[in-house]
Amino acid sequence: MLPALIATDVDGTLLDTHERVTPRTRAAVQAAVANGAKFVLATGRPPRWIPPVVDALGLAPMAVCANGAVLYDSATDRIVSAHTLSPDALGELAEIATRVIPGVGLAVERVGRTAFDESMPQFASSPGYEHAWHNPDNTEVSVEDMLSVPAVKLLIRKAGAHSADLAAALAPHIGVTGDLTYSTNNGLIEVVPLGISKATGVAEVIRPLGLTAEDVVTFGDMPNDIPMLAWAGLGVAMGNAHPEALAAADEVTTTNSDDGVARVLERWWL
Repeated sequence: MLPALIATDVDGTLLDTHERVTPRTRAAVQAAVANGAKFVLATGRPPRWIPPVVDALGLAPMAVCANGAVLYDSATDRIVSAHTLSPDALGELAEIATRVIPGVGLAVERVGRTAFDESMPQFASSPGYEHAWHNPDNTEVSVEDMLSVPAVKLLIRKAGAHSADLAAALAPHIGVTGDLTYSTNNGLIEVVPLGISKATGVAEVIRPLGLTAEDVVTFGDMPNDIPMLAWAGLGVAMGNAHPEALAAADEVTTTNSDDGVARVLERWWL
């Protein structure tokens, strides 16, 4: 199989443990693109967190962001498409989350027309929300204001909890309103519109290119990568991947700190 398109997760996959693109991985990606392969980022990150990855790669690919809810053209800084949860859906999900898991914090991701659209707070959280990682973009608002605007993702946070436990508790209640997943074990659940995943996002990218899933190789490490690992012609899990991602993949490469993505790409492009 000579893939026509490469789609890779970012954190824990393309980036090493120091959040860097290593020289070997950068060279492998650039060689693939120079020989005609398409390259796509598929990440839980919002568009505003894509530019550092673009700089590290030395190329500006299309990016599937927010676990498939947003398609972002990093070359032109343009939001191509966005699938959102309506205020009604957000309200229903918030009620479920706070009822099933008392004490959770809530936040939302929104998008405008560009990665840094300042027409509204792009990350808005309820009072007292405890972040799972450093987030300088946060705007704290009332719960009513937070839920009043469509969002591409709802975040449900319980500091000190395990994400898998939160997912198990919430899944029986959320399934008809949105799709939940997680990309960290640090007590954070991410909910996107029903039927949306990284697989649907990459499928949206390849549709106008005349490609099919069989033409795609995907890389990932966490449960939010499982749909695209299972969907692609070749799904590759990282050596550091979550057990469920390992089970969904066609093969396993080395870890993100051992150039796992590059080692696979070098089969075809040296």
